[in-house]
Amino acid sequence: MLYLIGLGLGDATDITVKGLEVVKQCSRAYLEAYTSILTVGKEALEEFYGRELILADRETVEQEADSILKDAKECDVAFLVVGDPFGATTHSDLVLRAVKLGIPYRVIHNASIMSAVGCCGLQLYNFGETVSVVFWTDTWKPESFFDKIQRNRQNGMHTLCLLDIKVKEQSLENLMKGKKIFEPPRYMCVNQAAEQLLAIIQNRKLQGEEPEITENTICVGLARIGATDQKIASGTLQQMTMVDLGDPLHSMIITSTLHPLERDMLKLFAVDDSSFTN
Repeated sequence: MLYLIGLGLGDATDITVKGLEVVKQCSRAYLEAYTSILTVGKEALEEFYGRELILADRETVEQEADSILKDAKECDVAFLVVGDPFGATTHSDLVLRAVKLGIPYRVIHNASIMSAVGCCGLQLYNFGETVSVVFWTDTWKPESFFDKIQRNRQNGMHTLCLLDIKVKEQSLENLMKGKKIFEPPRYMCVNQAAEQLLAIIQNRKLQGEEPEITENTICVGLARIGATDQKIASGTLQQMTMVDLGDPLHSMIITSTLHPLERDMLKLFAVDDSSFTN
């Protein structure tokens, strides 16, 4: 049996009782280590779970899935995912491979940012399509996510922005030379995402457009949701460029029309009360 087990958002103790029981009984347990992180490391998880975990990076999951599924017909194999297995990033390819090989599977769900984001006071029913904001480079500055945010706003829907994570990435030079040398991990902060959004807005204005989103659009910055030291800050997009929410992971929300209750809740996290005078 292949088990896909959600670990929740905070630390080792966020796993469900059902999930922990399965982890303890499996022959092998893989920890997916590239789409998200907890506030604790692999060693803390191993201590709490009482067993060794095998780190599974992007290459392992996407190119060496057969090694994960090996012998899963005869024994139990666990695949551990921060948040929910089918939350922000689905692992449907692994499931499809298992089914093709005749391996039964079971999913044990947990909290993910897709639902926990409601802690800021915005109603989940009022969210549109979720987008990913990627790190720009000197030669690659995509703007497609901005168009999705604008469509959501035009439809009266808030947008959850998942901010980029770079783990076990190679520089272009090392990639071209075939050197297995990896760059230090990088995690996008709310202020970085806000700066990129403002750059897009300025670019669109230079092209003669009038973007739905401006520097005065109300946004919400979130950090380490589910952890004891989680932080939430609300304010204008311009103000988001100045906030420091500390360690990863960060997410950001671009709001649309606010219900009075939503507006009152966001005031609790306001970096400056003047943000909500309009």
